[in-house]
Amino acid sequence: MAAPLPLSGVVIAKDEGDRIGRCVASLAAICSDVLVLDSGSTDDTVAAATAAGARVEQQPWLGFAAQKNVAITRARQPWVLLLDADEWLDPGAPAVLRGLFDSGKVEDADVWRLLRRTHFLGTALNHGGWGREKVERLFRNDLRYRPADVHERLDLDGRRVADLPARIEHDTARSDGEYAAKLQRYARLWAQQQRSEGRRAGALAAPLHAAAYWLKNVVLRGGFLDGRGARRYHALHARYVHDKYRLLRDASSAVA
Repeated sequence: MAAPLPLSGVVIAKDEGDRIGRCVASLAAICSDVLVLDSGSTDDTVAAATAAGARVEQQPWLGFAAQKNVAITRARQPWVLLLDADEWLDPGAPAVLRGLFDSGKVEDADVWRLLRRTHFLGTALNHGGWGREKVERLFRNDLRYRPADVHERLDLDGRRVADLPARIEHDTARSDGEYAAKLQRYARLWAQQQRSEGRRAGALAAPLHAAAYWLKNVVLRGGFLDGRGARRYHALHARYVHDKYRLLRDASSAVA
């Protein structure tokens, strides 16, 4: 059996007992250290993560970026591979990662972008921009996320970034209703964050951005090729884009 890599798998979680085991098991197959930073789960998240090979530590919720930064500070290895609880490594990813480390090429960059494919209620989204989304998930343990309420990003200033053909699978929803509610929460957080940074939106911003999303991802990128499940996914995301700009417009009007 091959030795684990000098890599810490890191996951933040709360009430993810139904899927944390799959995530952790995919990391434990290649990482020397797997940490799940739990924020007060009331289900069996802690037991499932432990059984799959993770050490579990607790941290009250601080927000997405801050919570991930705390988790990174607790990583024990020089490199971090960060997944969300609803993600897991594709079966071919460990071989790609091992080749990167064994060859020494991992030192050619500070951050490596992996490919992520989203699944929506049983439908794999191979088109529409969601089949080969590049995400910065493998990085040196001194990197941190920039402050953000939602859609957090690593601070890449002065860092070398490269691409790696290893894939992350992403099962984004437990149910249609749950996913729609999640997008609504994200829309509110996004609008609040944008407003706090002084940004505004006009009356046409919401419909124009929603239409642009549909044209780009469903038509030009071929999202329609993934079938009915994909159409529902893109409809929810077009509504999300509309709502976040509508909420920003409403906030802008309220202080005008």
